[in-house]
Amino acid sequence: MKPLLLFLLLTAGLQVFAQNQSDTLSFKDRLQPITQDNIYKTDGYYNWCPSIIKGKDGKYHLFYSRWKKEFKFSGWLTRSEIAHAIADNPGGPYKFVGTALTARGKGHWDAINMHNPRIHSFNGKYYMYYISTHLDSNDYNEDTIAATNAKLAYKSPYWMPIRNNQRVGVAVSKSLNGPWKRFNKPLLEPSGPINILTVNPTIARGGDSKFYLIVKGDRNQAGGPRNQALAIGNSPTGPFKMQPKAVIDYMNTEDMAMWYDAKRNYYYSVFHNDNIIYMVSSADGINWDKATEFEILRPDLPMADGSHFKPLELQRPFIYEENGEPLVLAVATRDGNNSYLFFIPIKQHK
Repeated sequence: MKPLLLFLLLTAGLQVFAQNQSDTLSFKDRLQPITQDNIYKTDGYYNWCPSIIKGKDGKYHLFYSRWKKEFKFSGWLTRSEIAHAIADNPGGPYKFVGTALTARGKGHWDAINMHNPRIHSFNGKYYMYYISTHLDSNDYNEDTIAATNAKLAYKSPYWMPIRNNQRVGVAVSKSLNGPWKRFNKPLLEPSGPINILTVNPTIARGGDSKFYLIVKGDRNQAGGPRNQALAIGNSPTGPFKMQPKAVIDYMNTEDMAMWYDAKRNYYYSVFHNDNIIYMVSSADGINWDKATEFEILRPDLPMADGSHFKPLELQRPFIYEENGEPLVLAVATRDGNNSYLFFIPIKQHK
């Protein structure tokens, strides 16, 4: 009887622990001032959408979006590509390696641009999640579209058709240096709480070994209110089943970056709204709430020299973490005609 009683007591204790599971992560007060090593900028290009992974070589690999300044900042929609840089430290300094992925051209769903990269490692392979787009007709000149968007941006007659055809896809490789295998169809079509498009992909493998994919889409009409939607699959390449409940529908949001914290058995995601970085959390990956530490960062970034950088935009947040501990908060920033990637170190607990 005693072993049985002990077993029952332990089981009850585990159930109480699971029921009392709570969000205990906080790091806002541990964000460190930014040095020049923590800033990534390249001549002649806008840089955006940082995503970091530690490679088998022990180095830190940055994948990000970039496009030439000659196409103006709005040129991301037609001329973005995914680039690759490497560093010895997740906070930088990063050194450019080369272009990882470009648009495939007419006849493919990812014909125009490569944007929003998120790099992951699952089951010994690397998975690059991204967005791309196309026009329904191939009767167009790519240079004309790019130039038109650069000059007219949202006023271009091509803008909304290209924008509304954006979808999320994935490329797979055995090496961070490629080659990358792509697929003939996107991962997910709009449904459930979103319509029109799927963009801003972020994915995590949960404690149940399922894959939780969050994407952003319009709600009700193109360019209208935005929802964050969740799809779940048993493989990193899908198929994914869209869930009926939105992850976030109480505020317009952009650029979620999710991870599963195995140490805390909790899901987290950072995002931006109106150039402020926030965090939400979930016990099951499906039902999300504002995190215990909700507001993370405002567009007023302290520098190591005592000055402050106040960007026009503070977007595309990404948390690089190891063993459940965030090490770097990466963000995309812009002032005037320059854009930068900032890698903000997070001081570790002793």
